[in-house]
Amino acid sequence: MIKVITYGTYDLLHYGHVRLLERAKALGDYLIVGVTADDFDRQRGKINVQQSLEDRIAAVRATGLADQIVVEEYEGQKIDDILKYDVDIFAIGSDWLGKFDYLNDYCKVVYLDRTQGVSSTELREKNASLKLGLVGYSKYLNKIYRESKYVNGLEITGVYSTDISMIKETADAVRYVTDNYQDLLSKVDAVYIHSHPKDHYEQIKQALEAGKHVLCEVPLALTAEQCEELFAIAEDRHLFLMSALKTAYSIAYSRMLLLVKSGRIGKVVSIDAVCTSLKEDISENSLRWGSLYDWGTTGLLPILQLLGSQYETKQIISNIDENHIDHFTEILLKYPNSVATVRAATGVKSEGELVISGTKGYIYVPAPWWNTDYYEIRFEHPEDNKRYFYQLNGEGIRNELVEFTKRISSGNFKSFFIDQKTTTAICAMAEDFENEKDLLKI
Repeated sequence: MIKVITYGTYDLLHYGHVRLLERAKALGDYLIVGVTADDFDRQRGKINVQQSLEDRIAAVRATGLADQIVVEEYEGQKIDDILKYDVDIFAIGSDWLGKFDYLNDYCKVVYLDRTQGVSSTELREKNASLKLGLVGYSKYLNKIYRESKYVNGLEITGVYSTDISMIKETADAVRYVTDNYQDLLSKVDAVYIHSHPKDHYEQIKQALEAGKHVLCEVPLALTAEQCEELFAIAEDRHLFLMSALKTAYSIAYSRMLLLVKSGRIGKVVSIDAVCTSLKEDISENSLRWGSLYDWGTTGLLPILQLLGSQYETKQIISNIDENHIDHFTEILLKYPNSVATVRAATGVKSEGELVISGTKGYIYVPAPWWNTDYYEIRFEHPEDNKRYFYQLNGEGIRNELVEFTKRISSGNFKSFFIDQKTTTAICAMAEDFENEKDLLKI
């Protein structure tokens, strides 16, 4: 019996996939098909896969061509599989020509011509072409533009800004640049808002009323009531309003949350989140949001997602200048059986780490924890400690844009990364800060 093995993602299974499987099958008597797992696809940079692993396996099985299906989960597995299943021929598409020649030491390698004119990438782009407009004046928008190039079915069409000096890279690349917000809204399907938080409510509301989907930096509004109003408008008009907080969309962070919620470190007793940076660029300083809005919202994320928003007491301690810009802010939250601290600063530098302490152990995420691809779970006995590593794509921005695009194309507007309660709780914190409720100035 001649055994043949081949691998692929098989997202949106099409005629080209089937033809390649048929030709691989014809090379021998028994065909093994390896379907790549979601995590492994992300490690290889394929972050815009539309279908789940289960759906992709089912589609391959439905062809009737695979005698056996395996899941590809790690680098080097091809060699392991060839040896494990006593494979005679490794077959792959000709677009990988030469890439797998090293496997000739273990079996025969055959490169198969691909069917021309059809690909999963082309299908995704054809099925979902979202025109996105950028709103704001921060150079951070240049990162959004760069990362959008990795997202199939998404096009940055234009920019609305009252000052393009810091986003010239993006302004020079897009079709439309305007200082009239309604003009931008007339040319796009959705907007990404990265303006001052005091502008968010009005800009989101105008976009929703114009029938546009919205991805906006938190806080979405400066009161909880306004935040709830915006979500109500989005739901009524069947539009997607999503919080843009890149940390929430990184793989390491989301997996860390699941680990904690599973009870691996026991009951969470305390969370300490530190987020700081020093912004020395004068033009950037003139646009500074302040520590709470720049970093405090990120620090609140793991606390609200793990402990919730029903804290018993709160204290905000801030160093605020005459322009009402806080250069350092500390938030202390007391829950029924736990405590949490956020230290956020744009004028003070400290170790930006995250520590989640539990009754069995603790999670340690090194600086900068909001941008991490690595964390540790630590116990009383060091031999029980474990480290976790995950691929980080574009600081989480790329995954964020993929999630936004995918939700809109699918019509399923429920976000699994930041829910409405968390977003509203962040807005409530902003409201208390603006009203100086539970605020101590230093």
